[in-house]
Amino acid sequence: MLNDFSLPTEALTRGFIIDLIQRDSPFSPAYNPLAADNFDRLRSAFGRSFSRVDRLYKPTTLLSFSSSSSSSIPIQSKIIPSEGEYLMNVSLGTPPVPVLGIADTGSDLMWTQCKPCTQCFKQNPPMFNPNKSSTYRNIACESKPCSELLESSCDAAAERGGDTCEYRYSYGDHSFTKGNLASDTLTIGSTSLPKIIFGCGRENGGTFDESGSGLIGLGGGPLSLVSQLGKSIGGKFSYCLVPLTSEPYVTSKISFGRAGIVSGPSVVSTPLVAKEPNTFYYLTLEAISVGKKRLVYYHENHNQSKALAGNEGNIIIDSGTTLTFLPVGFHDDLVSALAEAVDAERVSDPKGVLSLCFRAEKESESLASAPIITAHFSGADVVLQPMNTFAKVEDDLFCFTMIPSNDVAIFGNLAQMNFLVGYDLESGIVSFKPTDCTNM
Repeated sequence: MLNDFSLPTEALTRGFIIDLIQRDSPFSPAYNPLAADNFDRLRSAFGRSFSRVDRLYKPTTLLSFSSSSSSSIPIQSKIIPSEGEYLMNVSLGTPPVPVLGIADTGSDLMWTQCKPCTQCFKQNPPMFNPNKSSTYRNIACESKPCSELLESSCDAAAERGGDTCEYRYSYGDHSFTKGNLASDTLTIGSTSLPKIIFGCGRENGGTFDESGSGLIGLGGGPLSLVSQLGKSIGGKFSYCLVPLTSEPYVTSKISFGRAGIVSGPSVVSTPLVAKEPNTFYYLTLEAISVGKKRLVYYHENHNQSKALAGNEGNIIIDSGTTLTFLPVGFHDDLVSALAEAVDAERVSDPKGVLSLCFRAEKESESLASAPIITAHFSGADVVLQPMNTFAKVEDDLFCFTMIPSNDVAIFGNLAQMNFLVGYDLESGIVSFKPTDCTNM
């Protein structure tokens, strides 16, 4: 744990509860009631999933430096659903400035755009100005947080007589963020957390959307918010993602500490698998069932013959990716099984993105015959509802939201909707509990 927190008594008893906000929610700064319809928004989310695969799993991470002037604590907050992404609303600095960032279990460093910004993407929330925060501090090159970056060199800073750690991340989709590594007070609800490490981005661009101002990394690496809270939350957090079709004023919740414990008779749990990079939360998927037909999970080897993919840690769970990505051959088998089981007219996706679509006048006609799909993780059978596996992309068009990929497999957030998903990093498990997240 990077920080020694001195938290208020209220936090010790209640913890943090944060809303997760959808980009097209009235709670989002990007909300525009006259904007494109829900179908266009959903299509945009699918497109960002592909960009995100490049960003997460084909990263080119460049880090450099330059000069510039244990008790478990329950924490809970809201998450705002946002066109297939969920935005976490926190505040940074003294006095606090709102920061709206993607709640992302697939990344580590929390960062936000900062003034003065030499190259920044357009954002609707106010931009953070470190000069106006009395608790803002730059992080020195020789500090431990600086050493936690994947690559580090203070040569440039030393040449200019400075000692401020500067980070730079570049990704496979050409997105990037660059700025000072810093610390400041992070406020979540009514609780203030001092000396939280974050990136104060001065140059940022790529596929980031104007509804947010950066990312809130919830991954397993040492600089993520979860890791910085560390023992103070007992290594526990959970979230409950509302369906994208929920009423606009309904928000999701993310909880930390005792409030993040997932329990009850309907809970199933699967082991977390320790692998590199430690940013990601790896699970073991053994099979997927279509009704009573169980398909053993596999991938193709270089000879294009079937090879079992039952090895540990063969899929990651990610709150920041909309679609679910599966190995090509296994995905094709899954689509074939579904096509046989669903009694509806099969058509092609007019956008050419999704591989299995059905035409029907009413959703009930299209999906009433859809079989139950179950994801069989090691020790945990997660029974998925039609909303987890199909999306209405036009008035009479419903498409399967699991797609083929040659990259690392991802269990995306559509598949996680209406589950209370809990991470217990001390026990090394992820738990799933079927839940109506709109009533959380």
